[in-house]
Amino acid sequence: MSTKVADHVLQRLREWGVTDIFSYPGDGINGLLAAWGRAENQPRFVQSRHEEMAAFQAVGYAKFSGRLGVCAATSGPGAIHLLNGLYDAKLDHVPVLAIVGQTDRTAMGGSYQQEVDLHTLFKDVASDFVETVTVPEQLPNVLDRAIRTAYARRAPTAVIIPGDVQELDYAAPTHEFKMVPSSLDRSAWTAVPSQESLERAAEVLNAGDKVAILIGQGARGARAEVERIAGLLGAGVAKALLGKDALSDELPYVTGAIGLLGTRPSYELMRDCDTLLTIGSSFPYSQFLPDYGKARAVQIDIDPHMVGMRYPYEVNLVGDARATLQRLIPLLNEDRGREWYDTVCANVARWREVMGRRAELSADPINPEYVAHVLDPLLPGNAIITSDSGSAANWYARHLTMRGGMRGSLSGTLATMGCGVPYAIGAKFAHPERPAIALVGDGAMQMNGMAELITAAKYQDRWEDPRLVVGILNNHDLNQVTWEMRAMEGSPSFLPSQEIPDVQYAAFARSLGLTGIRVEKPGDVEAGWRAGLDADGPAVIEFLTDPAVPPVPPHATWEQMESTAAAILKGDADRGGMVRQGFKAKVQEFLPGHEKKQ
Repeated sequence: MSTKVADHVLQRLREWGVTDIFSYPGDGINGLLAAWGRAENQPRFVQSRHEEMAAFQAVGYAKFSGRLGVCAATSGPGAIHLLNGLYDAKLDHVPVLAIVGQTDRTAMGGSYQQEVDLHTLFKDVASDFVETVTVPEQLPNVLDRAIRTAYARRAPTAVIIPGDVQELDYAAPTHEFKMVPSSLDRSAWTAVPSQESLERAAEVLNAGDKVAILIGQGARGARAEVERIAGLLGAGVAKALLGKDALSDELPYVTGAIGLLGTRPSYELMRDCDTLLTIGSSFPYSQFLPDYGKARAVQIDIDPHMVGMRYPYEVNLVGDARATLQRLIPLLNEDRGREWYDTVCANVARWREVMGRRAELSADPINPEYVAHVLDPLLPGNAIITSDSGSAANWYARHLTMRGGMRGSLSGTLATMGCGVPYAIGAKFAHPERPAIALVGDGAMQMNGMAELITAAKYQDRWEDPRLVVGILNNHDLNQVTWEMRAMEGSPSFLPSQEIPDVQYAAFARSLGLTGIRVEKPGDVEAGWRAGLDADGPAVIEFLTDPAVPPVPPHATWEQMESTAAAILKGDADRGGMVRQGFKAKVQEFLPGHEKKQ
Protein backbone atom coordinates (compact mmCIF):
# COMPACT_ATOMS: atom_id res chain seq x y z
CA MET A 1 0.00 0.00 0.00
CA SER A 2 1.37 3.42 -0.93
CA THR A 3 2.23 6.02 1.69
CA LYS A 4 -0.12 8.98 1.50
CA VAL A 5 0.80 12.57 2.36
CA ALA A 6 -1.31 12.25 5.53
CA ASP A 7 0.61 9.11 6.51
CA HIS A 8 3.90 10.95 6.14
CA VAL A 9 2.64 13.88 8.25
CA LEU A 10 2.03 11.55 11.20
CA GLN A 11 5.28 9.68 10.58
CA ARG A 12 7.27 12.91 10.57
CA LEU A 13 5.59 14.12 13.74
CA ARG A 14 6.49 10.84 15.43
CA GLU A 15 10.09 11.32 14.32
CA TRP A 16 10.03 14.77 15.95
CA GLY A 17 8.93 13.14 19.22
CA VAL A 18 5.30 14.27 19.10
CA THR A 19 3.18 11.90 21.19
CA ASP A 20 -0.16 13.74 21.46
CA ILE A 21 -2.20 15.91 19.10
CA PHE A 22 -5.21 17.81 20.46
CA SER A 23 -8.02 18.06 17.98
CA TYR A 24 -11.67 17.84 17.00
CA PRO A 25 -12.57 15.96 13.79
CA GLY A 26 -14.01 17.41 10.60
CA ASP A 27 -14.11 16.55 6.93
CA GLY A 28 -11.31 19.00 6.11
CA ILE A 29 -8.88 16.59 7.81
CA ASN A 30 -10.53 13.33 6.75
CA GLY A 31 -7.30 12.25 5.07
CA LEU A 32 -5.42 12.72 8.32
CA LEU A 33 -8.11 10.89 10.30
CA ALA A 34 -7.83 7.91 7.94
CA ALA A 35 -4.05 7.99 8.35
CA TRP A 36 -4.47 7.98 12.12
CA GLY A 37 -6.41 4.76 11.79
CA ARG A 38 -3.65 3.20 9.70
CA ALA A 39 -1.04 4.43 12.22
CA GLU A 40 -2.92 2.83 15.15
CA ASN A 41 -3.45 6.25 16.74
CA GLN A 42 0.22 7.24 16.94
CA PRO A 43 0.66 10.09 17.77
CA ARG A 44 -2.40 9.88 19.99
CA PHE A 45 -5.48 11.79 18.81
CA VAL A 46 -6.83 13.63 21.90
CA GLN A 47 -10.42 14.63 21.26
CA SER A 48 -11.44 17.91 22.85
CA ARG A 49 -15.01 19.28 22.84
CA HIS A 50 -14.09 22.32 20.73
CA GLU A 51 -11.13 23.42 18.60
CA GLU A 52 -10.40 26.39 20.88
CA MET A 53 -10.03 23.92 23.74
CA ALA A 54 -7.73 21.78 21.60
CA ALA A 55 -5.48 24.80 21.10
CA PHE A 56 -5.54 25.62 24.84
CA GLN A 57 -4.68 21.99 25.62
CA ALA A 58 -1.74 22.20 23.24
CA VAL A 59 -0.61 25.40 25.00
CA GLY A 60 -0.92 23.76 28.42
CA TYR A 61 0.98 20.72 27.17
CA ALA A 62 3.78 22.94 25.82
CA LYS A 63 3.93 25.15 28.91
CA PHE A 64 4.31 22.25 31.31
CA SER A 65 6.45 19.94 29.19
CA GLY A 66 8.79 22.32 27.38
CA ARG A 67 7.99 20.36 24.21
CA LEU A 68 6.03 21.28 21.12
CA GLY A 69 2.27 21.39 21.56
CA VAL A 70 0.32 20.27 18.47
CA CYS A 71 -3.32 20.88 17.60
CA ALA A 72 -5.27 20.03 14.45
CA ALA A 73 -8.52 21.30 13.00
CA THR A 74 -10.70 21.08 9.97
CA SER A 75 -11.05 23.86 7.42
CA GLY A 76 -13.30 26.88 7.84
CA PRO A 77 -14.95 27.01 11.28
CA GLY A 78 -12.50 24.57 12.83
CA ALA A 79 -9.54 26.69 11.79
CA ILE A 80 -11.25 29.84 13.03
CA HIS A 81 -11.93 28.26 16.41
CA LEU A 82 -8.20 27.64 16.97
CA LEU A 83 -7.35 31.33 16.97
CA ASN A 84 -7.86 32.25 20.62
CA GLY A 85 -5.68 29.41 21.88
CA LEU A 86 -3.02 30.17 19.27
CA TYR A 87 -2.97 33.84 20.27
CA ASP A 88 -2.49 32.68 23.86
CA ALA A 89 0.57 30.75 22.67
CA LYS A 90 1.85 33.76 20.71
CA LEU A 91 1.54 36.24 23.57
CA ASP A 92 2.96 33.86 26.21
CA HIS A 93 5.80 32.70 23.90
CA VAL A 94 4.91 29.00 23.72
CA PRO A 95 5.87 26.59 20.87
CA VAL A 96 2.68 25.28 19.26
CA LEU A 97 2.04 23.85 15.80
CA ALA A 98 -1.42 24.00 14.20
CA ILE A 99 -2.16 21.57 11.39
CA VAL A 100 -5.21 22.74 9.49
CA GLY A 101 -7.27 21.33 6.65
CA GLN A 102 -8.43 23.32 3.61
CA THR A 103 -10.90 22.73 0.80
CA ASP A 104 -9.60 20.77 -2.20
CA ARG A 105 -7.32 22.68 -4.55
CA THR A 106 -9.83 22.30 -7.39
CA ALA A 107 -12.41 24.27 -5.38
CA MET A 108 -10.15 27.00 -4.02
CA GLY A 109 -11.20 30.48 -5.15
CA GLY A 110 -14.69 29.25 -6.00
CA SER A 111 -16.52 30.44 -2.86
CA TYR A 112 -16.84 26.79 -1.89
CA GLN A 113 -18.39 25.58 1.34
CA GLN A 114 -16.16 26.30 4.35
CA GLU A 115 -13.58 27.98 2.14
CA VAL A 116 -11.72 30.58 4.18
CA ASP A 117 -8.56 32.46 3.23
CA LEU A 118 -6.45 30.66 5.83
CA HIS A 119 -3.23 32.50 5.01
CA THR A 120 -4.94 35.80 5.81
CA LEU A 121 -6.60 34.27 8.87
CA PHE A 122 -3.32 33.01 10.34
CA LYS A 123 -0.87 35.62 9.05
CA ASP A 124 -0.82 37.51 12.37
CA VAL A 125 -1.14 34.76 14.96
CA ALA A 126 1.33 32.51 13.10
CA SER A 127 3.36 35.38 11.69
CA ASP A 128 6.66 33.55 12.21
CA PHE A 129 5.63 30.73 9.86
CA VAL A 130 2.43 29.81 7.99
CA GLU A 131 2.46 27.84 4.74
CA THR A 132 0.16 25.75 2.56
CA VAL A 133 1.31 22.39 1.21
CA THR A 134 0.19 22.06 -2.42
CA VAL A 135 2.35 19.13 -3.63
CA PRO A 136 3.78 16.14 -1.72
CA GLU A 137 7.43 17.08 -2.33
CA GLN A 138 6.86 20.33 -0.44
CA LEU A 139 5.72 18.62 2.77
CA PRO A 140 8.85 17.65 4.71
CA ASN A 141 10.51 21.05 4.49
CA VAL A 142 7.31 22.91 5.38
CA LEU A 143 6.54 20.68 8.35
CA ASP A 144 10.14 20.60 9.63
CA ARG A 145 10.53 24.36 9.30
CA ALA A 146 7.24 24.98 11.10
CA ILE A 147 8.43 22.85 14.02
CA ARG A 148 11.90 24.40 14.14
CA THR A 149 10.44 27.88 13.99
CA ALA A 150 7.95 27.15 16.77
CA TYR A 151 10.80 26.02 19.00
CA ALA A 152 13.26 28.76 18.02
CA ARG A 153 10.82 31.67 18.18
CA ARG A 154 8.75 30.18 21.02
CA ALA A 155 5.67 30.89 18.93
CA PRO A 156 2.72 29.26 17.15
CA THR A 157 3.15 28.18 13.54
CA ALA A 158 0.63 26.79 11.06
CA VAL A 159 0.72 24.22 8.27
CA ILE A 160 -2.30 24.16 5.95
CA ILE A 161 -2.97 20.98 3.92
CA PRO A 162 -5.85 20.89 1.41
CA GLY A 163 -8.04 17.81 1.64
CA ASP A 164 -7.05 16.38 -1.73
CA VAL A 165 -3.34 16.85 -0.98
CA GLN A 166 -3.69 14.77 2.21
CA GLU A 167 -4.75 11.79 0.05
CA LEU A 168 -2.03 12.05 -2.61
CA ASP A 169 0.75 9.46 -2.72
CA TYR A 170 3.74 10.85 -0.85
CA ALA A 171 6.91 11.59 -2.83
CA ALA A 172 10.05 12.96 -1.22
CA PRO A 173 11.79 16.02 -2.70
CA THR A 174 14.34 15.01 -5.32
CA HIS A 175 17.85 16.30 -6.03
CA GLU A 176 16.64 18.78 -8.61
CA PHE A 177 16.32 22.49 -9.32
CA LYS A 178 13.65 24.19 -7.15
CA MET A 179 13.31 21.24 -4.80
CA VAL A 180 13.89 21.96 -1.07
CA PRO A 181 15.23 19.05 1.01
CA SER A 182 14.88 18.91 4.78
CA SER A 183 16.27 17.26 7.90
CA LEU A 184 15.10 16.44 11.39
CA ASP A 185 17.93 17.49 13.67
CA ARG A 186 17.45 20.47 16.00
CA SER A 187 20.70 20.91 17.88
CA ALA A 188 20.71 22.77 21.17
CA TRP A 189 22.21 26.25 21.30
CA THR A 190 22.83 28.93 23.89
CA ALA A 191 23.00 32.68 23.42
CA VAL A 192 25.24 34.77 25.68
CA PRO A 193 26.02 38.51 25.74
CA SER A 194 29.44 40.00 25.11
CA GLN A 195 31.99 40.31 27.90
CA GLU A 196 31.96 44.10 27.57
CA SER A 197 28.20 44.27 28.14
CA LEU A 198 28.48 41.92 31.12
CA GLU A 199 31.06 44.20 32.68
CA ARG A 200 28.84 47.24 32.16
CA ALA A 201 25.95 45.40 33.79
CA ALA A 202 28.15 44.42 36.74
CA GLU A 203 29.16 48.06 37.24
CA VAL A 204 25.51 49.08 37.51
CA LEU A 205 24.64 46.27 39.91
CA ASN A 206 27.72 46.73 42.08
CA ALA A 207 26.86 50.41 42.56
CA GLY A 208 23.39 49.66 43.96
CA ASP A 209 22.52 49.64 47.65
CA LYS A 210 18.86 48.63 47.32
CA VAL A 211 18.58 46.06 44.55
CA ALA A 212 15.30 44.65 43.29
CA ILE A 213 15.11 41.64 40.96
CA LEU A 214 12.11 40.94 38.74
CA ILE A 215 11.91 37.48 37.18
CA GLY A 216 9.58 35.95 34.62
CA GLN A 217 9.17 32.61 32.91
CA GLY A 218 12.50 33.10 31.15
CA ALA A 219 14.25 32.59 34.51
CA ARG A 220 12.69 29.17 35.08
CA GLY A 221 15.82 27.28 34.02
CA ALA A 222 18.10 29.46 36.14
CA ARG A 223 16.71 28.90 39.63
CA ALA A 224 20.08 28.24 41.30
CA GLU A 225 21.67 31.23 39.57
CA VAL A 226 18.82 33.56 40.57
CA GLU A 227 19.17 32.46 44.18
CA ARG A 228 22.92 33.03 44.00
CA ILE A 229 22.71 36.53 42.52
CA ALA A 230 19.95 37.53 44.93
CA GLY A 231 22.23 36.50 47.81
CA LEU A 232 25.19 38.42 46.40
CA LEU A 233 23.16 41.58 45.86
CA GLY A 234 21.11 41.31 49.04
CA ALA A 235 18.09 41.71 46.79
CA GLY A 236 14.42 41.03 47.01
CA VAL A 237 12.87 39.06 44.15
CA ALA A 238 9.45 39.84 42.68
CA LYS A 239 7.80 37.59 40.10
CA ALA A 240 5.69 38.27 37.04
CA LEU A 241 2.75 35.87 37.03
CA LEU A 242 4.19 33.72 34.24
CA GLY A 243 7.28 33.32 36.41
CA LYS A 244 5.40 32.34 39.57
CA ASP A 245 6.91 28.85 39.50
CA ALA A 246 10.42 30.03 38.53
CA LEU A 247 11.51 30.44 42.17
CA SER A 248 10.27 29.04 45.46
CA ASP A 249 7.95 31.28 47.47
CA GLU A 250 9.42 29.77 50.62
CA LEU A 251 12.56 31.89 50.28
CA PRO A 252 12.27 34.82 52.75
CA TYR A 253 13.27 37.47 50.20
CA VAL A 254 10.78 36.41 47.49
CA THR A 255 8.09 39.08 47.54
CA GLY A 256 5.65 37.25 45.28
CA ALA A 257 3.66 38.49 42.31
CA ILE A 258 3.89 42.02 40.94
CA GLY A 259 1.18 44.25 39.47
CA LEU A 260 -2.54 44.68 40.09
CA LEU A 261 -2.75 41.03 41.11
CA GLY A 262 0.46 41.26 43.08
CA THR A 263 1.55 41.73 46.66
CA ARG A 264 2.32 44.71 48.87
CA PRO A 265 5.99 43.66 49.37
CA SER A 266 6.53 43.58 45.60
CA TYR A 267 5.03 47.05 45.30
CA GLU A 268 7.27 48.32 48.11
CA LEU A 269 10.33 46.59 46.61
CA MET A 270 9.91 48.47 43.34
CA ARG A 271 8.92 51.72 45.00
CA ASP A 272 11.97 51.91 47.26
CA CYS A 273 14.81 50.26 45.28
CA ASP A 274 17.67 52.13 43.63
CA THR A 275 18.63 49.34 41.19
CA LEU A 276 16.54 46.93 39.11
CA LEU A 277 17.60 43.65 37.50
CA THR A 278 14.96 42.07 35.25
CA ILE A 279 15.51 38.44 34.22
CA GLY A 280 13.41 36.70 31.58
CA SER A 281 10.35 38.90 31.92
CA SER A 282 8.47 41.31 29.69
CA PHE A 283 6.12 42.49 32.44
CA PRO A 284 4.20 45.29 30.66
CA TYR A 285 2.88 47.49 33.48
CA SER A 286 5.65 50.03 33.93
CA GLN A 287 3.69 51.89 36.62
CA PHE A 288 4.57 49.03 38.96
CA LEU A 289 8.30 49.38 38.23
CA PRO A 290 10.51 52.04 39.88
CA ASP A 291 9.82 55.66 38.99
CA TYR A 292 11.79 56.69 35.93
CA GLY A 293 15.13 58.18 36.92
CA LYS A 294 15.04 56.73 40.43
CA ALA A 295 16.69 53.39 39.69
CA ARG A 296 19.46 52.22 37.39
CA ALA A 297 18.44 49.07 35.58
CA VAL A 298 19.76 45.97 33.79
CA GLN A 299 17.72 43.50 31.74
CA ILE A 300 18.45 39.91 30.69
CA ASP A 301 16.31 38.38 27.96
CA ILE A 302 16.93 35.81 25.24
CA ASP A 303 14.84 37.71 22.67
CA PRO A 304 16.56 40.82 21.26
CA HIS A 305 13.17 42.07 20.04
CA MET A 306 11.79 42.18 23.59
CA VAL A 307 14.56 44.07 25.42
CA GLY A 308 14.64 47.69 26.48
CA MET A 309 10.95 48.53 25.98
CA ARG A 310 9.37 48.23 29.45
CA TYR A 311 11.76 50.46 31.38
CA PRO A 312 14.72 52.75 30.53
CA TYR A 313 17.30 50.01 31.07
CA GLU A 314 20.91 51.12 31.11
CA VAL A 315 22.24 47.73 29.97
CA ASN A 316 20.32 45.14 27.93
CA LEU A 317 21.93 41.69 28.03
CA VAL A 318 20.65 39.46 25.23
CA GLY A 319 21.17 35.84 26.19
CA ASP A 320 19.90 32.74 27.94
CA ALA A 321 19.17 33.57 31.58
CA ARG A 322 21.19 30.73 33.11
CA ALA A 323 24.23 31.12 30.87
CA THR A 324 24.21 34.90 31.25
CA LEU A 325 23.95 34.79 35.04
CA GLN A 326 26.75 32.26 35.23
CA ARG A 327 28.99 34.76 33.45
CA LEU A 328 27.69 37.79 35.37
CA ILE A 329 27.91 36.42 38.92
CA PRO A 330 31.75 36.29 39.11
CA LEU A 331 31.87 40.01 38.28
CA LEU A 332 29.76 41.04 41.29
CA ASN A 333 31.02 42.31 44.64
CA GLU A 334 30.08 40.18 47.63
CA ASP A 335 30.58 42.73 50.38
CA ARG A 336 27.42 44.77 50.93
CA GLY A 337 25.16 45.69 53.84
CA ARG A 338 22.12 43.69 54.94
CA GLU A 339 19.76 46.50 55.98
CA TRP A 340 17.86 46.49 52.67
CA TYR A 341 17.67 42.68 52.63
CA ASP A 342 16.34 42.63 56.20
CA THR A 343 13.69 45.22 55.31
CA VAL A 344 12.53 43.18 52.33
CA CYS A 345 12.29 40.00 54.41
CA ALA A 346 10.36 41.81 57.14
CA ASN A 347 7.89 43.16 54.58
CA VAL A 348 7.38 39.64 53.20
CA ALA A 349 6.79 38.17 56.66
CA ARG A 350 4.27 40.88 57.51
CA TRP A 351 2.43 40.41 54.21
CA ARG A 352 2.05 36.70 54.87
CA GLU A 353 0.42 37.54 58.19
CA VAL A 354 -1.87 40.04 56.48
CA MET A 355 -2.94 37.49 53.87
CA GLY A 356 -3.61 34.93 56.57
CA ARG A 357 -5.86 37.42 58.37
CA ARG A 358 -7.64 38.37 55.16
CA ALA A 359 -8.34 34.73 54.41
CA GLU A 360 -9.90 34.25 57.85
CA LEU A 361 -12.30 37.18 57.53
CA SER A 362 -15.95 36.21 57.60
CA ALA A 363 -17.92 36.48 54.34
CA ASP A 364 -21.31 35.49 52.94
CA PRO A 365 -21.12 32.55 52.63
CA ILE A 366 -17.40 31.79 51.99
CA ASN A 367 -14.43 34.10 51.58
CA PRO A 368 -12.77 33.19 48.24
CA GLU A 369 -9.37 34.06 49.72
CA TYR A 370 -9.99 31.38 52.33
CA VAL A 371 -10.61 28.79 49.60
CA ALA A 372 -7.15 29.38 48.10
CA HIS A 373 -5.48 29.83 51.47
CA VAL A 374 -6.73 26.45 52.70
CA LEU A 375 -5.64 24.74 49.49
CA ASP A 376 -2.07 26.02 49.77
CA PRO A 377 -0.67 23.66 52.45
CA LEU A 378 -2.60 20.72 50.97
CA LEU A 379 -0.94 20.94 47.55
CA PRO A 380 1.25 17.94 46.70
CA GLY A 381 4.90 18.77 46.14
CA ASN A 382 4.66 17.72 42.48
CA ALA A 383 1.37 19.48 41.74
CA ILE A 384 0.69 21.32 38.50
CA ILE A 385 -1.61 24.28 39.11
CA THR A 386 -3.53 26.25 36.52
CA SER A 387 -5.55 29.38 37.05
CA ASP A 388 -8.19 30.88 34.86
CA SER A 389 -8.47 34.60 34.23
CA GLY A 390 -10.73 36.61 36.50
CA SER A 391 -10.77 37.09 40.25
CA ALA A 392 -9.48 33.52 40.72
CA ALA A 393 -6.13 34.74 39.38
CA ASN A 394 -5.84 37.16 42.32
CA TRP A 395 -6.05 34.36 44.84
CA TYR A 396 -3.77 32.10 42.78
CA ALA A 397 -1.19 34.89 42.68
CA ARG A 398 -1.34 35.84 46.35
CA HIS A 399 -2.23 32.73 48.34
CA LEU A 400 -0.62 29.74 46.60
CA THR A 401 2.97 29.08 47.65
CA MET A 402 5.16 27.59 44.94
CA ARG A 403 7.63 25.17 46.48
CA GLY A 404 9.77 22.24 45.45
CA GLY A 405 8.95 20.96 42.00
CA MET A 406 5.52 22.55 41.69
CA ARG A 407 4.52 24.08 38.36
CA GLY A 408 1.88 26.69 37.68
CA SER A 409 0.63 28.90 34.89
CA LEU A 410 -2.22 30.96 33.52
CA SER A 411 -2.94 33.06 30.44
CA GLY A 412 -0.42 35.73 31.36
CA THR A 413 -0.54 38.18 28.46
CA LEU A 414 -3.76 37.49 26.58
CA ALA A 415 -5.52 36.96 29.93
CA THR A 416 -8.27 35.03 28.21
CA MET A 417 -11.07 33.34 30.04
CA GLY A 418 -11.62 29.63 29.68
CA CYS A 419 -8.04 28.34 29.72
CA GLY A 420 -7.84 26.88 33.24
CA VAL A 421 -9.47 23.48 32.66
CA PRO A 422 -7.98 22.77 29.19
CA TYR A 423 -4.55 23.85 30.46
CA ALA A 424 -4.88 21.26 33.22
CA ILE A 425 -5.91 18.59 30.71
CA GLY A 426 -2.89 19.44 28.55
CA ALA A 427 -0.73 19.22 31.66
CA LYS A 428 -2.07 15.73 32.39
CA PHE A 429 -0.98 14.51 28.96
CA ALA A 430 2.42 16.15 29.44
CA HIS A 431 2.84 14.65 32.94
CA PRO A 432 0.33 11.83 33.47
CA GLU A 433 2.12 10.88 36.68
CA ARG A 434 1.42 14.22 38.41
CA PRO A 435 -1.78 15.67 39.92
CA ALA A 436 -3.23 18.79 38.30
CA ILE A 437 -5.36 21.42 40.03
CA ALA A 438 -7.33 24.11 38.19
CA LEU A 439 -8.62 27.17 40.05
CA VAL A 440 -11.43 28.74 38.02
CA GLY A 441 -14.40 31.05 38.34
CA ASP A 442 -18.00 30.17 37.57
CA GLY A 443 -17.92 32.40 34.48
CA ALA A 444 -15.07 30.41 32.94
CA MET A 445 -16.80 27.15 33.79
CA GLN A 446 -19.98 28.25 32.05
CA MET A 447 -17.99 29.52 29.07
CA ASN A 448 -16.33 26.19 28.28
CA GLY A 449 -14.98 24.46 31.39
CA MET A 450 -18.03 22.27 31.88
CA ALA A 451 -17.74 20.78 28.40
CA GLU A 452 -14.08 19.95 28.97
CA LEU A 453 -15.02 17.95 32.05
CA ILE A 454 -16.29 15.49 29.46
CA THR A 455 -12.78 15.34 28.00
CA ALA A 456 -11.32 14.73 31.46
CA ALA A 457 -13.81 11.91 32.04
CA LYS A 458 -12.98 10.40 28.65
CA TYR A 459 -9.22 10.21 29.22
CA GLN A 460 -8.85 9.72 32.97
CA ASP A 461 -7.90 6.06 32.57
CA ARG A 462 -4.91 7.06 30.41
CA TRP A 463 -3.23 8.97 33.25
CA GLU A 464 -0.95 7.21 35.70
CA ASP A 465 -2.14 9.61 38.42
CA PRO A 466 -5.77 10.22 37.41
CA ARG A 467 -6.28 13.21 39.74
CA LEU A 468 -7.44 16.40 38.07
CA VAL A 469 -9.10 18.66 40.63
CA VAL A 470 -11.18 21.61 39.43
CA GLY A 471 -11.90 24.13 42.18
CA ILE A 472 -14.72 26.49 41.20
CA LEU A 473 -15.40 29.84 42.87
CA ASN A 474 -19.17 30.06 42.45
CA ASN A 475 -20.33 33.60 43.22
CA HIS A 476 -22.92 34.11 40.42
CA ASP A 477 -20.90 37.10 39.22
CA LEU A 478 -18.31 37.91 36.53
CA ASN A 479 -16.37 39.21 39.45
CA GLN A 480 -13.14 40.62 38.04
CA VAL A 481 -14.98 42.81 35.53
CA THR A 482 -17.43 43.86 38.24
CA TRP A 483 -14.57 45.12 40.40
CA GLU A 484 -12.84 46.72 37.43
CA MET A 485 -16.03 48.66 36.68
CA ARG A 486 -16.15 49.84 40.26
CA ALA A 487 -12.48 50.74 40.68
CA MET A 488 -11.60 51.98 37.19
CA GLU A 489 -14.87 53.45 35.93
CA GLY A 490 -16.42 54.50 39.24
CA SER A 491 -19.54 52.67 38.08
CA PRO A 492 -21.87 50.33 39.95
CA SER A 493 -22.20 46.74 38.89
CA PHE A 494 -24.40 46.38 35.77
CA LEU A 495 -26.37 43.27 36.64
CA PRO A 496 -27.58 42.36 33.11
CA SER A 497 -23.95 41.87 32.08
CA GLN A 498 -22.40 40.72 35.36
CA GLU A 499 -24.88 38.37 37.04
CA ILE A 500 -24.75 34.75 35.86
CA PRO A 501 -26.91 31.73 36.73
CA ASP A 502 -26.23 29.44 39.66
CA VAL A 503 -25.27 26.20 37.95
CA GLN A 504 -24.92 22.90 39.81
CA TYR A 505 -21.34 22.18 38.76
CA ALA A 506 -20.75 19.38 41.25
CA ALA A 507 -23.95 17.64 40.19
CA PHE A 508 -22.91 17.90 36.55
CA ALA A 509 -19.56 16.32 37.41
CA ARG A 510 -21.31 13.45 39.17
CA SER A 511 -23.49 12.91 36.09
CA LEU A 512 -20.25 12.18 34.21
CA GLY A 513 -19.08 9.69 36.82
CA LEU A 514 -16.64 12.13 38.40
CA THR A 515 -16.34 13.20 42.01
CA GLY A 516 -18.49 16.28 42.62
CA ILE A 517 -18.73 18.18 45.90
CA ARG A 518 -20.62 21.42 46.63
CA VAL A 519 -19.21 23.38 49.60
CA GLU A 520 -21.57 25.93 51.11
CA LYS A 521 -19.95 26.67 54.50
CA PRO A 522 -16.43 27.79 55.51
CA GLY A 523 -16.09 24.87 57.88
CA ASP A 524 -16.33 22.43 54.96
CA VAL A 525 -13.68 24.03 52.73
CA GLU A 526 -10.74 21.93 53.89
CA ALA A 527 -12.73 18.70 53.75
CA GLY A 528 -13.82 19.58 50.23
CA TRP A 529 -10.27 20.09 49.00
CA ARG A 530 -9.08 16.93 50.73
CA ALA A 531 -11.84 14.90 49.12
CA GLY A 532 -10.83 16.17 45.70
CA LEU A 533 -7.13 15.51 46.26
CA ASP A 534 -7.88 12.03 47.63
CA ALA A 535 -10.20 11.09 44.75
CA ASP A 536 -9.21 8.29 42.38
CA GLY A 537 -10.10 10.36 39.31
CA PRO A 538 -11.09 13.86 38.22
CA ALA A 539 -13.03 15.85 40.80
CA VAL A 540 -15.01 19.09 40.87
CA ILE A 541 -15.13 21.01 44.14
CA GLU A 542 -17.61 23.86 43.96
CA PHE A 543 -17.30 26.61 46.59
CA LEU A 544 -20.10 29.13 47.13
CA THR A 545 -18.12 32.34 47.55
CA ASP A 546 -18.90 35.96 48.36
CA PRO A 547 -18.67 38.31 45.34
CA ALA A 548 -18.25 41.29 47.69
CA VAL A 549 -14.70 40.30 48.73
CA PRO A 550 -12.49 42.79 46.86
CA PRO A 551 -9.25 41.95 45.06
CA VAL A 552 -7.60 44.98 46.72
CA PRO A 553 -4.58 46.13 44.65
CA PRO A 554 -1.28 46.18 46.56
CA HIS A 555 -0.93 49.94 46.15
CA ALA A 556 -4.49 50.89 47.16
CA THR A 557 -4.60 53.80 49.61
CA TRP A 558 -7.34 54.76 52.01
CA GLU A 559 -8.12 57.74 49.74
CA GLN A 560 -8.59 55.47 46.73
CA MET A 561 -10.78 53.15 48.73
CA GLU A 562 -12.92 56.07 49.87
CA SER A 563 -13.30 57.56 46.39
CA THR A 564 -14.25 54.19 44.91
CA ALA A 565 -16.81 53.65 47.65
CA ALA A 566 -18.25 57.13 47.14
CA ALA A 567 -18.62 56.53 43.41
CA ILE A 568 -20.46 53.22 43.67
CA LEU A 569 -22.64 53.76 46.72
CA LYS A 570 -25.00 55.68 44.45
CA GLY A 571 -26.38 52.52 42.96
CA ASP A 572 -24.36 49.32 43.31
CA ALA A 573 -26.53 46.30 43.95
CA ASP A 574 -24.07 44.95 46.50
CA ARG A 575 -22.88 48.25 47.96
CA GLY A 576 -23.23 47.26 51.61
CA GLY A 577 -21.33 44.00 51.31
CA MET A 578 -18.66 45.52 49.09
CA VAL A 579 -17.85 48.37 51.47
CA ARG A 580 -17.91 46.07 54.49
CA GLN A 581 -15.61 43.47 52.94
CA GLY A 582 -13.32 46.08 51.40
CA PHE A 583 -12.84 47.84 54.71
CA LYS A 584 -12.19 44.58 56.53
CA ALA A 585 -9.63 43.47 53.93
CA LYS A 586 -7.73 46.76 53.82
CA VAL A 587 -7.61 47.25 57.59
CA GLN A 588 -5.61 44.01 57.97
CA GLU A 589 -2.54 45.85 56.64
CA PHE A 590 -2.62 48.26 59.56
CA LEU A 591 -3.08 45.79 62.39
CA PRO A 592 -0.14 44.74 64.59
CA GLY A 593 1.33 41.33 63.91
CA HIS A 594 -0.31 38.04 64.86
CA GLU A 595 -3.71 39.55 65.72
CA LYS A 596 -6.81 38.32 64.00
CA LYS A 597 -9.83 40.49 63.50
CA GLN A 598 -13.25 39.62 62.16
